[in-house]
Amino acid sequence: MGFKCGIVGLPNVGKSTLFNALTQTAAAQAANYPFCTIEPNVGDVAVPDPRLETLAKIAGSKDIIPTRLTFVDIAGLVRGASKGEGLGNQFLGNIRECDAIAHVVRCFEDGDITHVEGGVDPIRDIETIETELMLSDLESLEKRVVNLEKKARGGDKESKETLALVEQCLALLREGKPARLAVGSGPEERKAFAGLGLLSSKPVLYVCNVEESSADKGNAFSEKVKARAAEEGAAAVVVSAKIESEIAVLPPDEQKEYLEAVGLAEPGLNRVIRAGYDLLHLVTYFTVGPKEARAWTIEKGTRAPQAAGVIHTDFEKGFIRAETIGFQDYVANKGEAGAREAGKFRLEGKEYTVADGDVLHFRFNN
Repeated sequence: MGFKCGIVGLPNVGKSTLFNALTQTAAAQAANYPFCTIEPNVGDVAVPDPRLETLAKIAGSKDIIPTRLTFVDIAGLVRGASKGEGLGNQFLGNIRECDAIAHVVRCFEDGDITHVEGGVDPIRDIETIETELMLSDLESLEKRVVNLEKKARGGDKESKETLALVEQCLALLREGKPARLAVGSGPEERKAFAGLGLLSSKPVLYVCNVEESSADKGNAFSEKVKARAAEEGAAAVVVSAKIESEIAVLPPDEQKEYLEAVGLAEPGLNRVIRAGYDLLHLVTYFTVGPKEARAWTIEKGTRAPQAAGVIHTDFEKGFIRAETIGFQDYVANKGEAGAREAGKFRLEGKEYTVADGDVLHFRFNN
């Protein structure tokens, strides 16, 4: 079950530097975790989760396999992309294939790095990209309305429902607002909107790329971006792409020293990865045993049979029950046997909604 987060941004904002740091981080993880670089501009990275190490230690697991998130480095955007300027069509097509957008915003001054717009203004940069996405969506929806209206008048139920969503989005887009403001919080609503294929409906994570001295707390530019994110229900993370690229090539023991020297508790990329995971409404469940401790990604609200299907489709088809222990109960009682004795071992059926941190073992018919 792959989840893709597309990294976008104007030229010279640090987008590629950040992506390269991500892929170098993935390469560094290879000693302990499986990863793959699918293409030059696509990289899978492990989602940092200390719970997995804890579970593996208790169970004596031989291998540790974290869950992953895919980042896609998307070609730089210029004004007019919605009309095909620059690599516009390719850029927009690549975004369409992603589940969320990590928008890298330049929040640093540097006379040696020219800004495509002539000066640093993160809010203007955000609006430049968002405008291109909204213009593309507006054109796409307006082309579809006539056909949908015709089918809806003919009594087609699906067309009526789709038309209602399209009209909701058009109303926002015509006011200069992104379509994601119309998307509800439930999985079904998100699925319905996802079916429209709108660029501006995708959840956004703003990555504020700051100078090295501001990597811990941010600066005046990043504060503006955080305020903007709060207004629209998006997320924002502060990183220094320069620091991240330097950390990514260091061995683990030297990474720790470097982080301490620059006043950081952890690499900023960890925050980017976790924020991307949260942005996509994802949660983690675990399978634990002597062979391996493994994390699995599901969307929040997923029921047990569908969660089992992430491991293998046969698990979902033949689902009987899920043997379930909460993470805290597993740790507090030092494993499955202790949890059973303490009455913390549960049998859950088809209607059970899997919770973040559940340790599960699925029973199914072959």
